[in-house]
Amino acid sequence: MKKIYDAETRFADLGDRKIAYRSYGKGKAVFFVNRFRGTLDTWDPLFIASMSKKFNVIVFDYSGIGSSTGSLTPDITVVAKDIKDLADILKIDSIVVLGWSYGGLVAQAATLLYPNLVTHAVLVGTNPPGKNEVPIEQAFYDAALKPINDFEDEIVLFFEPKSESSKLAAKASHDRIHKKIDVAKIPSTMDVFQLYFGGGDGFREDVLNFREQIKKTKTPILIICGDHDISFAVENWYSFFNQMTNAQLVVHSGTGHAPQHQYPELTSKQIINFVKYT
Repeated sequence: MKKIYDAETRFADLGDRKIAYRSYGKGKAVFFVNRFRGTLDTWDPLFIASMSKKFNVIVFDYSGIGSSTGSLTPDITVVAKDIKDLADILKIDSIVVLGWSYGGLVAQAATLLYPNLVTHAVLVGTNPPGKNEVPIEQAFYDAALKPINDFEDEIVLFFEPKSESSKLAAKASHDRIHKKIDVAKIPSTMDVFQLYFGGGDGFREDVLNFREQIKKTKTPILIICGDHDISFAVENWYSFFNQMTNAQLVVHSGTGHAPQHQYPELTSKQIINFVKYT
């Protein structure tokens, strides 16, 4: 994975802001859309490497986050414009969006707002638009809002603490990620956290009626979840999924908020087959 660690950070100059991004592999473009507090560095390198065998994987920082300039907005639809703007400047006219957690909300918005750009959507550890019955667990807030998260926080936030195999996977993923990471770029202040939460609140209020639109979209959607996600409970998909037009749901047992980090190679195969056959 030497090439993954050595990838150059580039900047797309959009005039009013610069978007930091990295590009891996060749093929159809897959845009990785970041979680709450996520940056270019917080994706598991093995997941990137596995995906880049078949795709051109593009990871990027939202406006105002990490190495990008500008400012993050509490409006998810405006955040989703980063995807469209980056695709335009890279002259890419067809993409898969892969959104994790908060990024799954952004990916859903991009799927609905830019149907001529997004051919497939992969939603990892996230929930549908609108109001959902199962809320975020307190354990998330206890760990996620610390200025700096340590390894024990990562187990709680992204894995399943009750599973020994999940904790072993957490250590392996942590070591891969932290082989090269700029921790100083990770958002760490409450004022920025509130911008993310504002986006989540607006997504639940759903004034644009995304909840009904996502049910009816003909864009193929793959949903990948752990069976115990303290941030976005998979149970919120169960009453919703059978109303969707063109979706698949994969649930990993003994898994938390980051199935793609617990099972990077398996998850990559699931995504590769989904894009190939839908």
